Amino acid sequence: MTSPKTRKGLYAGSFDPLTLGHVDVISKACAMVDHLTIAIGIHPGKAPLFSVDERVEMIRASVSSLAQSAGTFLDVMTFDDLAVNAAKRVDATLLIRGLRDGTDFDYEMQMAGMNGVMAPKINTVFIPASPAVRPITATLVRQIAKMGGDVAEFVPSSVAEKLIQKVKFL
Repeated sequence: MTSPKTRKGLYAGSFDPLTLGHVDVISKACAMVDHLTIAIGIHPGKAPLFSVDERVEMIRASVSSLAQSAGTFLDVMTFDDLAVNAAKRVDATLLIRGLRDGTDFDYEMQMAGMNGVMAPKINTVFIPASPAVRPITATLVRQIAKMGGDVAEFVPSSVAEKLIQKVKFL
């Protein structure tokens, strides 16, 4: 008798900051996989608001209990190359991608096609965002916070606190 196959997924993004949209996708992904790796992309040309260590901490604090409740092993890592290569390194067979609208779909379909050529054994799974979180983007959250707006409806409460503290010193 063979043992059941472990379903491993990788969800890549900048998570600068982690939003409720990200949490929504992570929650749904946990229902699909046994092992979920959240991969924080590091791009030398971008200047993130939060350090990698801060983003790792925010992700773990915000979604570890959610993954545990789903019976999903959660890991957080960084990568500075292609997401599909990061997926290969952790033996993921699924690339998890969140979709907000048709624009996201068009872009993500192109990415899925290219990734499929580079790594045919890794499938892309699109997870539509729940209606309540569809308009949320990390870029808009950062802009709102920098201009003194209330971001409590867009990010986990612990992230909102860190965001308020961070923008005080900008």
